Amino acid sequence: MLGRVAACALTVWLAGCATAPPPAPTAPTPAPAPTAPQAAPQAPVLKKETLAYLAKRGLKPISGRALNTQVNCGFVDKETGYAGQLALAVTDAHVERLEARVDIPKRGSCRFNLADFRQIERLPIVVLASQKSSCKVSLWEQGDQVTVAFRDCRAECGGDAVDYLWPILVDNRKGRCS
Repeated sequence: MLGRVAACALTVWLAGCATAPPPAPTAPTPAPAPTAPQAAPQAPVLKKETLAYLAKRGLKPISGRALNTQVNCGFVDKETGYAGQLALAVTDAHVERLEARVDIPKRGSCRFNLADFRQIERLPIVVLASQKSSCKVSLWEQGDQVTVAFRDCRAECGGDAVDYLWPILVDNRKGRCS
């Protein structure tokens, strides 16, 4: 009886050392068929309730059309000294020029240059992603105003300026920014 138990134990132990057989080779998956280029995404249609909600607060929805703007402007807040310059050219939601500098007194400054970014989205919001950091610059139009917003841009700023960096607002009709 002891011999049978030893034989079973030896069999189980040897079975534990065994490996599974290698998987059978599979046929390579065919490359996907080329597809026709997709049309640009359409802006979502907002419900009447949503539009009413925005109107009560004096807000306009983000435009669904391709952004077109060209501006070269500067601004200064006389009370705080917060200042900036912006040179921006966007045609059919394609950014052709972006040079921005924001100076924040006692904090530092931030600089953004199109050569350091690549465009990753066009509609409904234009998004540029830094090639060197995690910074993203977003541009969108609401009514006559274009917003240039910055996200996670510590590498583009000196000192602790990024903690005090606000979006740049552009009056598209007058070519002014603030």
